[in-house]
Amino acid sequence: MKESAIRGIWPAGLREAFDGYEAALAADDGDALADAFESGSDVIRADGSGILVGAEQIARFRSARGGIATRTISHVELRRLSDDTVLIVSESAFDGGGRGYQTQIWRYDDDRWRIAAAHVTPRPKALDTRVWRSVGDPLVRPTGEGPLAGLTVAVKDLFAVTGFPTGCGVPAVAAEAPAALTDAAAVETLRAAGASIVGIAATDEFAYSIAGTNPHYGTPPNTAAPGRLPGGSSSGPASAVGLGQADIGLATDTAGSIRVPASYQGLWGLRTTFGAVDRGGLVPLAPAFDVVGWITRTPQILRLVTAAYLPDPTARPLPRVVAVPDGLSRLLEPGTLIAFDALLESLRTDGLLDDVRTVEIPDPDLIRETFRVVQGGQAWERYGEWIAEHPGALGADVAERFAAAQDLSVAAIEVAGNDLDRLRPLLRDLAAGAPLVLPSCPGPAPRPADVGPQTRTSTLALTTIASVGGLPAISAPLLEVDGLPVGLGVIGAVDDDLTLIDLAASWAPTAAKAVTAPGAAHPQSDR
Repeated sequence: MKESAIRGIWPAGLREAFDGYEAALAADDGDALADAFESGSDVIRADGSGILVGAEQIARFRSARGGIATRTISHVELRRLSDDTVLIVSESAFDGGGRGYQTQIWRYDDDRWRIAAAHVTPRPKALDTRVWRSVGDPLVRPTGEGPLAGLTVAVKDLFAVTGFPTGCGVPAVAAEAPAALTDAAAVETLRAAGASIVGIAATDEFAYSIAGTNPHYGTPPNTAAPGRLPGGSSSGPASAVGLGQADIGLATDTAGSIRVPASYQGLWGLRTTFGAVDRGGLVPLAPAFDVVGWITRTPQILRLVTAAYLPDPTARPLPRVVAVPDGLSRLLEPGTLIAFDALLESLRTDGLLDDVRTVEIPDPDLIRETFRVVQGGQAWERYGEWIAEHPGALGADVAERFAAAQDLSVAAIEVAGNDLDRLRPLLRDLAAGAPLVLPSCPGPAPRPADVGPQTRTSTLALTTIASVGGLPAISAPLLEVDGLPVGLGVIGAVDDDLTLIDLAASWAPTAAKAVTAPGAAHPQSDR
């Protein structure tokens, strides 16, 4: 860095500390980077993804992010705020082109300088490939005028969009796929209702995951909880909506692919009644469970887009009795159980519910296992030959999942199919009696390093109730645990899609008053 590019006087030791921090960034030296920041819970780092507070959060973010692009500090402005506090604003010139900026507050304590607060403005991206496969302004215009005029849509990379290939989150698929000649039925409906398509958004490989990660394109940001998983497989549409880059995420839900990202990112998401929305032009994963649905920032937009597809029900009072599946406590994190019970009690206190019943459902492990085997059998039947012809095309997690699907025996798939035929009407009868309420996920979005097999197992035990039942289910951002969102799931009777939105929306004011759960301990519960 040329001295002529520096304005201000370096206090003793600060130049060495600043240069040491830049060297640690270039080397991706986690220990040195952590040491460059103040310790404790007051230190702050922020960028376009959100604010991180506390040394622990910042260290976890750095361990998951990896290094930065090669750059040179091209301009530095220093302003001394006090004897022991200096503001530094610097400009970065990246070797690959573009400029970024960082603002830091350095404090002198214990005979050395450390960063107390930092804000990073990265170089602008024309296309964030973590979120978008293709994007425009708009990418595709509406074909008609209607109730969705002026709204923009992020389309999950499973739906055909005229003029573009469908990539399914896999570069090898995108490279071979021809441009679509017609829109998928769900896309056609949106455009006819006046919505414009802003882009085609990311998905997990073949939508065979609920994490939201993609080893080829990167992981879309969690717009409500930086550094945590965004939820999948509709991660791209969810992040686009959370970022304000689209109003509607057109997505699919097989095992919870709408409800999990909605829960993790504090958004509204609807899994529609099985078979209610035309799946023409949608690349399937498991046709026994795949449905079309949407993710939005508000219940008003969610209702508007749902009504463009489904007939509005005859007006009737909203349900005042709900049912809680028995045995939830073993699936939920303690803070989630506290927040869930508190919300239900608040809804009763506010006169929105007359009763909350506990109902026994079929064994959640059986439901989840039935789902897993039927889904695996159908996924391998569709993609097995392609996978065999494209070794190495998939990341490790999804490749492992397909390998397990390949090993499923014909007998096991047949047994699971019979179980599905038996379980679906049982679950439909339960939901017809009263809406089922349960958290959408066991807890807030996890950090990548904290995810283990139990995370997926517990999540699927919650989400596959609606999937196996073929039932509509909403995830509404009505729970909060340690300042992070958790969706409240409501599962309704067949074709109660719009009623679910109205019901959850009517609970939102009460939820907004709820006390944030501390997540430290939980009371005894019989659920």
